[in-house]
Amino acid sequence: MDSHLNRRLALAAALSVALPLSALPLAAQAQTASAAYPTKSITMVVPFPPGGLADLVARPVAEAMSRDLGQPVVIENKGGAGGGIGMAQVAKATADGYTILMALSSYSVIPEADTILGRAQMYSFASLRPIARFTADPTVLAVRAESPWKSVKDFVDDAKKRPGAINYGSSGNYGTMHVPMEILAQNAGIKMTHVPFTGAGPAVVALLGGQIDAVSSGPATVLQHVKAGKLRVLAHWGSAKLDALPDVPSLKDAGFNAEYAQWSGLFIPAATPEPVAQRLRAAARVAANDDKVKQVILNAGSPVLYQDTPDFEKYVQGDVRRMSDVVKKIGKVE
Repeated sequence: MDSHLNRRLALAAALSVALPLSALPLAAQAQTASAAYPTKSITMVVPFPPGGLADLVARPVAEAMSRDLGQPVVIENKGGAGGGIGMAQVAKATADGYTILMALSSYSVIPEADTILGRAQMYSFASLRPIARFTADPTVLAVRAESPWKSVKDFVDDAKKRPGAINYGSSGNYGTMHVPMEILAQNAGIKMTHVPFTGAGPAVVALLGGQIDAVSSGPATVLQHVKAGKLRVLAHWGSAKLDALPDVPSLKDAGFNAEYAQWSGLFIPAATPEPVAQRLRAAARVAANDDKVKQVILNAGSPVLYQDTPDFEKYVQGDVRRMSDVVKKIGKVE
Protein backbone atom coordinates (compact mmCIF):
# COMPACT_ATOMS: atom_id res chain seq x y z
CA MET A 1 0.00 0.00 0.00
CA ASP A 2 1.27 3.57 -0.78
CA SER A 3 3.11 5.09 2.24
CA HIS A 4 1.31 8.42 1.76
CA LEU A 5 -2.04 6.61 1.90
CA ASN A 6 -0.98 4.83 5.09
CA ARG A 7 -0.15 8.16 6.73
CA ARG A 8 -3.47 9.72 5.64
CA LEU A 9 -5.45 6.77 7.04
CA ALA A 10 -3.54 6.90 10.32
CA LEU A 11 -4.16 10.66 10.61
CA ALA A 12 -7.89 10.21 9.88
CA ALA A 13 -8.16 7.51 12.54
CA ALA A 14 -6.39 9.69 15.09
CA LEU A 15 -8.67 12.64 14.34
CA SER A 16 -11.81 10.51 14.63
CA VAL A 17 -10.75 9.41 18.11
CA ALA A 18 -9.96 12.99 19.14
CA LEU A 19 -13.21 14.51 17.80
CA PRO A 20 -15.66 15.57 20.56
CA LEU A 21 -19.20 14.17 20.44
CA SER A 22 -20.54 17.55 19.30
CA ALA A 23 -18.39 17.37 16.15
CA LEU A 24 -19.97 14.09 15.03
CA PRO A 25 -23.03 13.99 12.77
CA LEU A 26 -26.33 14.16 14.74
CA ALA A 27 -27.20 10.51 14.04
CA ALA A 28 -23.77 9.41 15.25
CA GLN A 29 -24.13 11.61 18.35
CA ALA A 30 -27.44 9.96 19.23
CA GLN A 31 -26.03 6.48 18.70
CA THR A 32 -22.95 7.22 20.85
CA ALA A 33 -25.03 8.77 23.64
CA SER A 34 -27.50 5.85 23.56
CA ALA A 35 -24.72 3.32 23.96
CA ALA A 36 -23.50 5.08 27.12
CA TYR A 37 -26.99 5.63 28.59
CA PRO A 38 -27.53 6.50 31.36
CA THR A 39 -24.66 8.74 32.43
CA LYS A 40 -26.60 11.04 34.78
CA SER A 41 -29.75 11.15 36.89
CA ILE A 42 -33.17 10.57 35.28
CA THR A 43 -36.26 12.62 36.14
CA MET A 44 -39.51 10.66 36.51
CA VAL A 45 -42.36 13.15 36.25
CA VAL A 46 -45.44 12.26 38.29
CA PRO A 47 -48.23 14.50 36.94
CA PHE A 48 -50.03 14.68 40.29
CA PRO A 49 -49.19 15.89 43.82
CA PRO A 50 -47.78 13.45 46.40
CA GLY A 51 -50.21 11.00 47.97
CA GLY A 52 -52.10 9.71 44.94
CA LEU A 53 -51.79 6.42 43.08
CA ALA A 54 -49.22 7.64 40.52
CA ASP A 55 -46.97 8.85 43.33
CA LEU A 56 -47.45 5.67 45.41
CA VAL A 57 -46.42 3.52 42.42
CA ALA A 58 -43.68 5.81 41.13
CA ARG A 59 -41.58 5.95 44.31
CA PRO A 60 -40.79 2.23 44.76
CA VAL A 61 -40.51 1.77 40.98
CA ALA A 62 -38.06 4.68 40.69
CA GLU A 63 -35.96 3.25 43.51
CA ALA A 64 -35.77 -0.18 41.83
CA MET A 65 -35.04 1.32 38.41
CA SER A 66 -32.25 3.41 39.99
CA ARG A 67 -30.56 0.25 41.22
CA ASP A 68 -30.83 -1.43 37.84
CA LEU A 69 -29.74 1.61 35.77
CA GLY A 70 -26.92 2.63 38.08
CA GLN A 71 -28.13 6.25 38.15
CA PRO A 72 -30.68 8.03 40.39
CA VAL A 73 -34.27 8.18 39.14
CA VAL A 74 -35.62 11.31 40.80
CA ILE A 75 -39.36 11.95 41.28
CA GLU A 76 -40.73 15.34 40.20
CA ASN A 77 -44.39 15.93 41.14
CA LYS A 78 -45.98 18.23 38.55
CA GLY A 79 -49.72 18.38 39.26
CA GLY A 80 -52.54 20.20 37.52
CA ALA A 81 -55.15 19.82 34.78
CA GLY A 82 -55.98 16.22 35.72
CA GLY A 83 -52.39 15.23 34.99
CA GLY A 84 -52.21 17.11 31.70
CA ILE A 85 -49.52 19.60 32.74
CA GLY A 86 -47.01 16.94 33.76
CA MET A 87 -47.78 14.76 30.75
CA ALA A 88 -47.30 17.72 28.41
CA GLN A 89 -43.96 18.46 30.08
CA VAL A 90 -42.66 14.99 29.22
CA ALA A 91 -44.20 15.02 25.74
CA LYS A 92 -42.22 18.20 24.98
CA ALA A 93 -39.01 17.13 26.77
CA THR A 94 -35.79 16.27 24.98
CA ALA A 95 -36.15 12.65 23.82
CA ASP A 96 -32.94 11.36 25.37
CA GLY A 97 -34.26 9.10 28.14
CA TYR A 98 -33.55 11.55 30.96
CA THR A 99 -37.18 12.69 31.35
CA ILE A 100 -39.76 9.92 31.76
CA LEU A 101 -43.39 9.81 32.89
CA MET A 102 -45.44 7.79 35.37
CA ALA A 103 -48.95 8.37 34.03
CA LEU A 104 -52.42 7.31 35.08
CA SER A 105 -55.37 6.47 32.85
CA SER A 106 -56.24 10.17 32.51
CA TYR A 107 -53.63 9.93 29.73
CA SER A 108 -56.37 8.36 27.57
CA VAL A 109 -58.84 11.17 28.24
CA ILE A 110 -57.16 14.58 28.16
CA PRO A 111 -56.55 15.06 24.39
CA GLU A 112 -60.23 14.30 23.64
CA ALA A 113 -61.29 16.63 26.47
CA ASP A 114 -59.10 19.39 25.02
CA THR A 115 -60.85 18.95 21.67
CA ILE A 116 -64.31 19.15 23.27
CA LEU A 117 -63.29 22.30 25.13
CA GLY A 118 -62.07 23.86 21.88
CA ARG A 119 -58.51 24.38 23.06
CA ALA A 120 -55.13 23.24 21.80
CA GLN A 121 -54.23 19.72 22.95
CA MET A 122 -51.72 19.72 25.81
CA TYR A 123 -50.12 16.67 24.21
CA SER A 124 -50.96 14.16 21.50
CA PHE A 125 -51.00 10.38 21.80
CA ALA A 126 -48.31 10.31 19.12
CA SER A 127 -45.94 12.33 21.33
CA LEU A 128 -45.62 9.74 24.12
CA ARG A 129 -44.68 6.06 23.90
CA PRO A 130 -45.99 3.42 26.36
CA ILE A 131 -43.22 1.34 27.95
CA ALA A 132 -44.73 -0.66 30.85
CA ARG A 133 -47.91 -0.91 32.91
CA PHE A 134 -47.56 -1.49 36.65
CA THR A 135 -51.10 -1.48 38.07
CA ALA A 136 -54.69 -1.55 36.82
CA ASP A 137 -57.31 -1.20 39.54
CA PRO A 138 -60.99 -0.35 39.50
CA THR A 139 -61.67 2.85 41.42
CA VAL A 140 -63.69 2.72 44.64
CA LEU A 141 -66.46 4.98 45.97
CA ALA A 142 -65.28 6.30 49.34
CA VAL A 143 -67.18 8.42 51.86
CA ARG A 144 -66.49 9.41 55.46
CA ALA A 145 -67.15 6.70 58.01
CA GLU A 146 -69.69 8.89 59.84
CA SER A 147 -71.68 9.60 56.65
CA PRO A 148 -75.32 8.44 56.55
CA TRP A 149 -74.69 6.19 53.52
CA LYS A 150 -74.11 2.53 54.38
CA SER A 151 -74.44 1.28 50.77
CA VAL A 152 -74.24 2.60 47.24
CA LYS A 153 -78.05 2.30 47.11
CA ASP A 154 -78.30 4.72 50.05
CA PHE A 155 -75.92 7.07 48.24
CA VAL A 156 -77.81 6.98 44.92
CA ASP A 157 -81.24 7.28 46.57
CA ASP A 158 -80.09 10.37 48.46
CA ALA A 159 -78.60 11.88 45.30
CA LYS A 160 -81.94 11.40 43.52
CA LYS A 161 -83.79 13.15 46.36
CA ARG A 162 -81.31 16.04 46.47
CA PRO A 163 -79.98 16.72 42.94
CA GLY A 164 -76.60 18.46 43.10
CA ALA A 165 -76.45 18.45 46.91
CA ILE A 166 -73.82 15.71 47.16
CA ASN A 167 -70.40 16.95 46.10
CA TYR A 168 -67.40 14.86 45.18
CA GLY A 169 -63.73 15.68 44.71
CA SER A 170 -61.41 14.77 41.87
CA SER A 171 -57.89 15.25 40.55
CA GLY A 172 -59.20 17.66 37.91
CA ASN A 173 -61.69 17.87 35.05
CA TYR A 174 -61.80 14.65 32.99
CA GLY A 175 -59.26 13.03 35.32
CA THR A 176 -59.25 9.52 36.77
CA MET A 177 -61.47 10.56 39.70
CA HIS A 178 -63.91 12.65 37.65
CA VAL A 179 -64.66 10.25 34.79
CA PRO A 180 -65.84 7.25 36.91
CA MET A 181 -68.21 9.45 38.93
CA GLU A 182 -69.70 10.79 35.70
CA ILE A 183 -70.08 7.20 34.45
CA LEU A 184 -72.01 6.39 37.65
CA ALA A 185 -74.12 9.54 37.38
CA GLN A 186 -75.04 8.71 33.78
CA ASN A 187 -76.02 5.14 34.65
CA ALA A 188 -77.85 5.94 37.90
CA GLY A 189 -79.65 9.02 36.60
CA ILE A 190 -78.33 11.31 39.32
CA LYS A 191 -76.73 14.74 39.50
CA MET A 192 -73.79 15.52 41.80
CA THR A 193 -71.55 18.57 42.16
CA HIS A 194 -67.98 18.12 40.98
CA VAL A 195 -65.16 19.84 42.94
CA PRO A 196 -61.79 19.52 41.14
CA PHE A 197 -58.47 19.50 43.03
CA THR A 198 -54.89 19.23 41.75
CA GLY A 199 -54.62 15.53 42.60
CA ALA A 200 -55.99 12.56 44.53
CA GLY A 201 -54.04 13.43 47.68
CA PRO A 202 -55.63 16.88 48.15
CA ALA A 203 -59.08 15.49 47.27
CA VAL A 204 -58.82 12.77 49.94
CA VAL A 205 -57.62 15.35 52.49
CA ALA A 206 -60.72 17.42 51.66
CA LEU A 207 -62.93 14.36 52.11
CA LEU A 208 -61.38 13.58 55.50
CA GLY A 209 -61.84 17.22 56.50
CA GLY A 210 -65.52 17.32 55.51
CA GLN A 211 -65.14 19.80 52.65
CA ILE A 212 -66.54 17.25 50.17
CA ASP A 213 -68.77 14.18 50.54
CA ALA A 214 -67.18 11.48 48.37
CA VAL A 215 -64.39 10.50 46.00
CA SER A 216 -63.84 7.85 43.38
CA SER A 217 -60.23 6.84 43.88
CA GLY A 218 -57.79 4.01 43.40
CA PRO A 219 -57.86 1.68 46.44
CA ALA A 220 -54.26 2.53 47.31
CA THR A 221 -55.14 6.18 47.96
CA VAL A 222 -57.85 5.49 50.57
CA LEU A 223 -57.05 2.07 52.03
CA GLN A 224 -55.04 3.36 55.00
CA HIS A 225 -57.93 5.66 55.97
CA VAL A 226 -60.42 2.79 55.64
CA LYS A 227 -58.28 0.65 57.94
CA ALA A 228 -58.06 3.56 60.38
CA GLY A 229 -61.86 3.77 60.49
CA LYS A 230 -62.02 7.24 58.93
CA LEU A 231 -63.46 6.31 55.52
CA ARG A 232 -66.00 3.78 54.25
CA VAL A 233 -65.97 2.24 50.76
CA LEU A 234 -69.46 1.68 49.35
CA ALA A 235 -68.67 0.02 45.99
CA HIS A 236 -66.08 -0.32 43.25
CA TRP A 237 -66.06 0.06 39.46
CA GLY A 238 -64.58 -3.39 38.74
CA SER A 239 -65.92 -6.74 37.56
CA ALA A 240 -64.34 -9.01 40.19
CA LYS A 241 -63.75 -8.92 43.93
CA LEU A 242 -60.97 -6.68 45.17
CA ASP A 243 -58.28 -8.48 47.15
CA ALA A 244 -57.75 -5.44 49.36
CA LEU A 245 -61.51 -4.95 49.98
CA PRO A 246 -63.15 -8.37 49.47
CA ASP A 247 -66.45 -7.43 51.15
CA VAL A 248 -67.07 -4.38 48.96
CA PRO A 249 -69.57 -5.02 46.11
CA SER A 250 -69.10 -3.84 42.55
CA LEU A 251 -71.45 -1.27 41.05
CA LYS A 252 -72.58 -4.01 38.68
CA ASP A 253 -73.57 -6.10 41.72
CA ALA A 254 -75.65 -3.11 42.84
CA GLY A 255 -77.39 -2.92 39.48
CA PHE A 256 -75.42 -0.14 37.76
CA ASN A 257 -73.68 -0.68 34.43
CA ALA A 258 -70.59 1.27 35.48
CA GLU A 259 -67.01 0.05 35.03
CA TYR A 260 -63.71 1.91 35.13
CA ALA A 261 -60.07 0.96 35.70
CA GLN A 262 -57.38 3.32 36.93
CA TRP A 263 -54.01 2.13 35.61
CA SER A 264 -50.48 3.40 36.10
CA GLY A 265 -47.75 3.09 33.51
CA LEU A 266 -44.38 4.34 32.32
CA PHE A 267 -44.16 6.51 29.18
CA ILE A 268 -41.29 8.23 27.36
CA PRO A 269 -41.12 10.88 24.61
CA ALA A 270 -41.96 9.12 21.34
CA ALA A 271 -38.70 10.11 19.60
CA THR A 272 -36.48 8.51 22.27
CA PRO A 273 -33.76 6.42 20.57
CA GLU A 274 -34.61 2.72 20.45
CA PRO A 275 -31.58 1.54 22.49
CA VAL A 276 -32.56 3.95 25.29
CA ALA A 277 -36.21 2.86 25.12
CA GLN A 278 -35.16 -0.78 25.40
CA ARG A 279 -32.89 -0.03 28.36
CA LEU A 280 -35.78 1.68 30.17
CA ARG A 281 -38.09 -1.19 29.22
CA ALA A 282 -35.65 -3.66 30.79
CA ALA A 283 -35.34 -1.56 33.96
CA ALA A 284 -39.13 -1.29 34.23
CA ARG A 285 -39.39 -5.08 33.93
CA VAL A 286 -36.85 -5.50 36.73
CA ALA A 287 -38.80 -3.06 38.91
CA ALA A 288 -42.15 -4.77 38.27
CA ASN A 289 -40.68 -8.12 39.32
CA ASP A 290 -38.87 -6.76 42.38
CA ASP A 291 -40.29 -8.30 45.56
CA LYS A 292 -39.90 -5.07 47.52
CA VAL A 293 -41.76 -3.07 44.86
CA LYS A 294 -44.56 -5.65 44.76
CA GLN A 295 -44.93 -5.58 48.54
CA VAL A 296 -44.91 -1.79 48.86
CA ILE A 297 -47.59 -1.40 46.18
CA LEU A 298 -49.63 -4.30 47.57
CA ASN A 299 -49.47 -2.82 51.08
CA ALA A 300 -50.91 0.36 49.59
CA GLY A 301 -53.82 -1.66 48.19
CA SER A 302 -52.88 -2.27 44.55
CA PRO A 303 -51.37 -5.53 43.28
CA VAL A 304 -48.79 -5.18 40.51
CA LEU A 305 -50.38 -6.12 37.17
CA TYR A 306 -47.37 -5.72 34.88
CA GLN A 307 -47.61 -5.45 31.11
CA ASP A 308 -44.54 -5.29 28.88
CA THR A 309 -44.35 -2.78 26.01
CA PRO A 310 -46.22 -4.66 23.24
CA ASP A 311 -49.17 -5.63 25.46
CA PHE A 312 -49.27 -2.23 27.14
CA GLU A 313 -49.34 -0.47 23.76
CA LYS A 314 -52.41 -2.52 22.75
CA TYR A 315 -54.04 -1.93 26.15
CA VAL A 316 -53.57 1.84 25.86
CA GLN A 317 -54.97 1.91 22.32
CA GLY A 318 -58.15 0.16 23.53
CA ASP A 319 -58.44 2.42 26.57
CA VAL A 320 -58.11 5.52 24.40
CA ARG A 321 -61.01 4.35 22.22
CA ARG A 322 -63.27 3.58 25.21
CA MET A 323 -62.49 6.75 27.14
CA SER A 324 -62.92 9.00 24.11
CA ASP A 325 -66.53 7.77 23.89
CA VAL A 326 -67.07 8.42 27.61
CA VAL A 327 -65.68 11.96 27.38
CA LYS A 328 -67.95 12.76 24.44
CA LYS A 329 -70.93 11.71 26.60
CA ILE A 330 -69.73 13.89 29.50
CA GLY A 331 -69.45 16.83 27.13
CA LYS A 332 -68.06 20.26 27.86
CA VAL A 333 -67.01 20.88 31.47
CA GLU A 334 -65.54 24.26 32.36
